[in-house]
Amino acid sequence: MIDLPTAPSKGPLRAPTGTEISCKGWEQEAALRMLLNNLDPDVAERPEDLVVYGGTGKAARDWPSLHALIRTLRSLENDETMLVQSGRPVGVFRTHEEAPRVLIANSNLVGKWANWDHFHELERQGLMMYGQMTAGSWIYIGSQGIVQGTYETFAACADRYFSGSLQGKLVVSGGMGGMGGAQPLAAVLNGASFLGIDVDPARIQKRIDTGYIDRMATSLDEALAMLDGRPAISVGLVGNCAEVLPEMVRRGIIPDVITDQTSAHDPLHGYVPAGMSLDEVARLREEDPDEVIRLSKNSMATHVQAMLDLKRAGAIAFDYGNNIRAFAEEAGCNDAFEIKGFVPEYIRPLFCEGKGPFRWAALSGDPEDIRRTDRLMLELFPEDQTLTRWMSVAANRIQFQGLPARICWLGYGARAKAGLAINELVRTGELKAPIVIGRDHLDCGSVASPNRETEAMKDGTDAVADWPLLNAMVNVAAGASWVSLHHGGGVGIGYSQHAGMVVVADGTDRAARRLERVLTSDPGMGVIRHVDSGYDEAIAFAEAHGVRVPMREAQGD
Repeated sequence: MIDLPTAPSKGPLRAPTGTEISCKGWEQEAALRMLLNNLDPDVAERPEDLVVYGGTGKAARDWPSLHALIRTLRSLENDETMLVQSGRPVGVFRTHEEAPRVLIANSNLVGKWANWDHFHELERQGLMMYGQMTAGSWIYIGSQGIVQGTYETFAACADRYFSGSLQGKLVVSGGMGGMGGAQPLAAVLNGASFLGIDVDPARIQKRIDTGYIDRMATSLDEALAMLDGRPAISVGLVGNCAEVLPEMVRRGIIPDVITDQTSAHDPLHGYVPAGMSLDEVARLREEDPDEVIRLSKNSMATHVQAMLDLKRAGAIAFDYGNNIRAFAEEAGCNDAFEIKGFVPEYIRPLFCEGKGPFRWAALSGDPEDIRRTDRLMLELFPEDQTLTRWMSVAANRIQFQGLPARICWLGYGARAKAGLAINELVRTGELKAPIVIGRDHLDCGSVASPNRETEAMKDGTDAVADWPLLNAMVNVAAGASWVSLHHGGGVGIGYSQHAGMVVVADGTDRAARRLERVLTSDPGMGVIRHVDSGYDEAIAFAEAHGVRVPMREAQGD
């Protein structure tokens, strides 16, 4: 039984490990362990505030809600479902054994009121929380969760512009937090010299401690000296992008690649205006939050203008999906969207095949369970050279944060095959305990985000939110272990709708049925979404793999 701290001062939360459970079934136990894993101090950015990553992305609304979540998961029967509204358990109903054990809805607001002002008003009253993407859906696994996607994005950039390698190239970006912290390692693995800028030295130090950043600098000159000759190392520079990037423009220091992963999606809590210390902005957030938002957006305009200047001087620039362009445009940077998004530039062809970030975690807590699944992936997909290359990198360079976990990009057909094979390893005892299988919400068919995943859709359906709603519903119907439907993740309130799913491989026949259904329908949503938008790659893939799309089926007389 977990000795639960009654307040943040009583000690850190960590997921229990091993084969003994405190719940009435492995699905409930899995949800409990992943919830606590999200709040492990090795994983979360501010666990004392229940903040996991992304500015204010939380795992539970408040400490009483967290206690209630844990208490309810422990008492939940195998034919019951707990309902969670913005981080607070609000009900339990009898369903059936192959229904989800938990259904989660975070941060969802009716269109007219779907803005940060109304959200913050509710948040101040304790009526809502920001769930980000995988924070409020209990499937965050630390910076590893995005590192392969970042790795593949940088690789695609290298293929397009630099003959397949970033060796000897300078990549510059901002934001070394939970998501952005994956960038330095991903860039170095592609051969680049990487300069990452963050106002918070503690964030850079955390990435050094976990092997994602090599060195820290406190001035631009010191950082550039470390990167002289363009070695394949990463340097975290303590500074503000809205100050450092204009200085690079003034001095004619033109990187080969420029992007950004600051938490610009949240101009109040996620971004620090130029000229302000962390303590100063923290005080102003309490005294005058509207002024912080105004100053942040002005700094974003300066930040993006510098990116544009560097682009026009020869740098390859792309937006990494934090909505900084929209806020910069609001503040007068009229050409912000001249910088293209990373999804239409590099990732959409993968989405057309149902590919996206497939992740799993070992509930045993034993790293050997993950090492066995690493070998399994290589055994299952020997023809996938990208996967083979990635698994070698991941096994040798990725440090675990919290429960041992792994991620790799798999598509339609491959995910179900992998899930069933993992379930068989649990059944035979090769794995010591069940495996949790999920994904990022940044996925092929689970999100509507016009400034990120669905930017520049071929048929102009960037803002159609039916798709994530359908994704959540089909995952419930297919029998996922828990399903979530969120608003605002990645790019901020008012700018996205997205759904998440998790399914537990516990070695049973029932789990096998659910894994096959969920891991087929979930990536299948990505295929049909892109078929419906008219992408030739998706149409050909659907036809080749028997994905049913009624509007494309031959009509009888």
